[in-house]
Amino acid sequence: MVGALDEGKITEYFRNKSVLITGSTGFLGRGAADVKKIYLPVRAADAAAAKRRVETEVVGKELFGLLREKHGGGFDSFIEEKIVPLAGDVMREGFGVDRETLRELRVAEELNVIVNGAATTNFYERYDVALDVNVAGVRHMCDFARRCPNLEVLLHVSTAYVAGEKQGLVQERPFRHGETLKEGTHLDIDVELRLAKDLKKQMQADGVDDPKAERKALKELGLARARHFGWPNTYVFTKSMGEMMLGQMQVPVVIVRPSIITSVQNDPLPGWIEGTRTIDAILIGYAKQNLSCFLADLDLTMDVMPGDMVVNAMMAATVAHASSSLLSASAAKKTKPQHAEPPETPPSVYHVSSSLRHPAPYAVLYRTGIRYFEENPRVGADGRPVRTRKVRFLSTIASFHLFMVLKYRLPLELLHLLSILCCGLFGLAALYHDLARKYRFVMQLVDLYGPFSLFKGCFDDVNLNKLRLAMAEEGAAGDGLFNFDPRTIDWDEYFYKVHIPGVMKYVLK
Repeated sequence: MVGALDEGKITEYFRNKSVLITGSTGFLGRGAADVKKIYLPVRAADAAAAKRRVETEVVGKELFGLLREKHGGGFDSFIEEKIVPLAGDVMREGFGVDRETLRELRVAEELNVIVNGAATTNFYERYDVALDVNVAGVRHMCDFARRCPNLEVLLHVSTAYVAGEKQGLVQERPFRHGETLKEGTHLDIDVELRLAKDLKKQMQADGVDDPKAERKALKELGLARARHFGWPNTYVFTKSMGEMMLGQMQVPVVIVRPSIITSVQNDPLPGWIEGTRTIDAILIGYAKQNLSCFLADLDLTMDVMPGDMVVNAMMAATVAHASSSLLSASAAKKTKPQHAEPPETPPSVYHVSSSLRHPAPYAVLYRTGIRYFEENPRVGADGRPVRTRKVRFLSTIASFHLFMVLKYRLPLELLHLLSILCCGLFGLAALYHDLARKYRFVMQLVDLYGPFSLFKGCFDDVNLNKLRLAMAEEGAAGDGLFNFDPRTIDWDEYFYKVHIPGVMKYVLK
């Protein structure tokens, strides 16, 4: 790693670089200004369709508003000059891009940086889909990277929650190939890749042609395999396997493990967020008044990082490791024959997290949520303000299940029986179905996010702190352009003024 970083060094590094990005819109929004080219593989039938997707689903978003204002009428030509959409599929070899297109554009020869943010984040994804995207997709990316002679660094976005349900201090270290979280087990990734395919073949041989049955079987297989090896769900299990694919590269590999990514704090668009994050599902359920209780301990830490800080850390880590690789390559040319292969080095891991440096308890989210919705009430279907109600939080799984049975399940069953006896009259059937739907919503949320609500680990960030110190030495830490220090955040102000309004605007439209 280089000894010192500053804003000028980071900005200068990306100037005239060619970068390939998968699935990381935030990185694209921050890094588009000075790069030479940004290659974007997108799932599309042809080049024209890929261009349309990028125009509507990427650069057409509000995230690019500042760039649009800066370039005015020249924005479209600026984007056309910088961004190269590639029709393909990240789950396939060579990103699924036609070989002739790759040769014509000289992508492999031109490429300096790969940022891999493509992932399926569904906790209970079909096992075949999760393996294709989160594991095989990384393997194909590594194969492609080996064919890029001018590649300086490969940055892979993972998640801090590959730690599973560990307690205590979780260190920044890469997984060993085949490592698991459950003692006495060993993971063979090739076997896992075959399992999903074998299940599909077996179901076809058995004459099962119901897509719903296949989807359910593959989801259950993924969850069963994850829990067999000690992970709580298919998402973090397959992300762990994806990390293991990165251990045999000759260029520097950086694994960034963010905790829960929340909305942009400052740059380029405060409050902007894409998709529903773990804690946002709770906010949305509360905003819609579908949520009256939840499994959570308000004294536990919710490890969150604003999206722009995550991107800033990614950019700083990219420059640090790319710069050190250039120095190493220069030294190697002086001491080794030209044909010598550079040695393989293990990936460098960074936890982009806040639980160690500046923890925020779940109580912050709750009190700021209450305050926000009291001062900005939602309007119901009848046009009247929806009254803000408090949520009951239960801090153990046993107490939660007992509460749900006594408070909701038993009355629901009595209502169902009464509805049957009354032949559905008096609106009882409709009432039952409405309450049953709300009950299922709460139980689904708890099943998906409960383990994370009760997560008792703390993510060590010693490697990331070295980057912060390198920035601080040059006066670029704190509130600088590439700030990623959570200690600069006032959590109450951030959630009340930035994150919750952002969720209401960009997620709950």
